[in-house]
Amino acid sequence: MSTLVGLLFGLAGMGSSSAAIALPVLARDLDVSTGVSAWAISLYALMLAVATAVYGRVSDLVGIRLPLLVGVGLMTTGALVGALAPSFGVLLAARIFQGAGAAAVPTLGVAIISSRFHGTDRSSALGRVAGVAAAVSCLGPLAGGSVEGLLGWRVVIALPMLGVQLLPVLWRSLPTDGSGARLDLLGAVLVAGTAAGVVLLVQSPSTGPLVAAVGAGLIVLGTPAVAFWVRRRPHGFLPMSVIRNPAVVRSALAAAAVPAAWFALLIAVPAVLVGQGWQPWLVGVALLPSAVTGLLAPRVAGPLLSRVGPAPSLALAAVIAAVALGVAALGATLTSAVLLVVAVVAVTLAFGLGQPALMAAVGDAVEDDVRGVALGIATLFFLVGGGVGSAVVGGLSGPLTMPGALLLLAGLPVLGLLALAANLRREPGPDLAD
Repeated sequence: MSTLVGLLFGLAGMGSSSAAIALPVLARDLDVSTGVSAWAISLYALMLAVATAVYGRVSDLVGIRLPLLVGVGLMTTGALVGALAPSFGVLLAARIFQGAGAAAVPTLGVAIISSRFHGTDRSSALGRVAGVAAAVSCLGPLAGGSVEGLLGWRVVIALPMLGVQLLPVLWRSLPTDGSGARLDLLGAVLVAGTAAGVVLLVQSPSTGPLVAAVGAGLIVLGTPAVAFWVRRRPHGFLPMSVIRNPAVVRSALAAAAVPAAWFALLIAVPAVLVGQGWQPWLVGVALLPSAVTGLLAPRVAGPLLSRVGPAPSLALAAVIAAVALGVAALGATLTSAVLLVVAVVAVTLAFGLGQPALMAAVGDAVEDDVRGVALGIATLFFLVGGGVGSAVVGGLSGPLTMPGALLLLAGLPVLGLLALAANLRREPGPDLAD
């Protein structure tokens, strides 16, 4: 079960990692600049982030089976339309739908594991999910480079369609029970819009002041609107019991730095190496050690969670992510393939540790009736971090240079450690009785 969920998660992540390799060819074919083509990654990551909490809440209401079917269906349709897109505008629209569908996988996948496993078994299962997902996602550059060379970039965009084949295998194991309560749609829209504003504002240097104004406006209007709506609807889309839970908030803020580093390097490293004349398939081969790391990460993540608990595991992931970004910045400065590959290996390990640690921290901190939405909100923070990472590389690598953008991102894990400090002081030891 955990391996299948990890494969589905990995195919959703491959929507970014494989497409990143094809960006230069895609940009040439559709007559846009490489900087503008990066929106094909950023918009996918943005929708992957903002739609996660929606699926989490819907799963609380109607069970997991129906929302997962809808999500995988959207991901498949978006991938197909993107592969057939006659223009860059159509491609971006398809990527939005593809990301909105793929967003079902992280939250609902973790909800499946949380409903079937408990205690140390849950930690081990979450570790396997993250490890398989990271390995499949990190195979994206190799798959994307190889497929692009043989069949073109359009087939690369279509690769996530493979996920639909896993649904029949998982179908009977998917919970169908929910509370039947109504979805707070306005709350979902307010949260999604505010999160979108963050990514748009960061990405705006590559596209001009209009996008910056839209992003800033969404943040300025959305932040107080979300606060007002939460006070008015304490049991709505953002339950007060979840967002006032310090363990959930601190863990989510700290964990967000890890996908920021991961998404950033999945774009930055191929961009630097292809810019030095590497063929896309060679970049994929060079990144194979990171896929191996993704497979081995569960052997570390599960025992680490059982031994030291979620907060120290998150702290270790943040430290590794910061070091990886520093190494990548040096590698980009020296155009050293070795340093760049080492950085991706390190950040893959950080992802393999951080994602299950976040899910374990949140799952243990909330009651069963809001676990789905709590996991969705945590995943929202987690993947908004990914959107910010890709936006920084796409938007700021021009004015700051690629090494400068990566060094700027290295500050996020430090801020994450500061947010996590209280959890590190207060977290009890693991409950071995489970």
